[in-house]
Amino acid sequence: MRVFVAGATGAIGRPLVSALVAAGHRVGALTRSTERAVALAGHGIEPIVGDIYSHELADRVAAFGPDAVIHQVTGLPSREALVPLRLLALNKARTRGVDALLDAARSAGATRFIAQSVAFPLPPIAASAVRHLEASTLDFPGIVARYGRFYGPRTWSEDAPKSGPIVHVETAAQATVELLAAEPGIYEVTDEGTVALLD
Repeated sequence: MRVFVAGATGAIGRPLVSALVAAGHRVGALTRSTERAVALAGHGIEPIVGDIYSHELADRVAAFGPDAVIHQVTGLPSREALVPLRLLALNKARTRGVDALLDAARSAGATRFIAQSVAFPLPPIAASAVRHLEASTLDFPGIVARYGRFYGPRTWSEDAPKSGPIVHVETAAQATVELLAAEPGIYEVTDEGTVALLD
């Protein structure tokens, strides 16, 4: 399968693109950094330099010709304490970002779409953006992956958080690869497994 990943160099994006390649998929990875593009190319991944908010996004997605598109863009900072300063960027990724990727996926003829969501409560200022992301993804119809709190390499915590739900980024990445074969809907992805939800 040809899989286009937005957010390919983030905490889950890095192990995800590696897991996709290991599973035999052809991977196109969107990155804003030329330096990161070179690193991706060295791992058998087709780097696509660009931004999910650019006018060229649809053309770049179409040029890759994906069967599936995966949205893992968050804009989260490297430290949890800085989250309040980045809420606007995070909400933008969950609203304008998902809309742009869904439009690009439709234009490119992709039949699968997976978007990152969360399996834990959020403050109202962030919850409305998540509702938009989930509703828009389900309308595709696509898959909403509600991940537990990430831990592991390049996350806010190397060790498992004391409060759940939680998921190691490597576990989350592998579960996302498996979701490519799942029916559209909402799935909770945690260290305890992947569960399809009715709502």
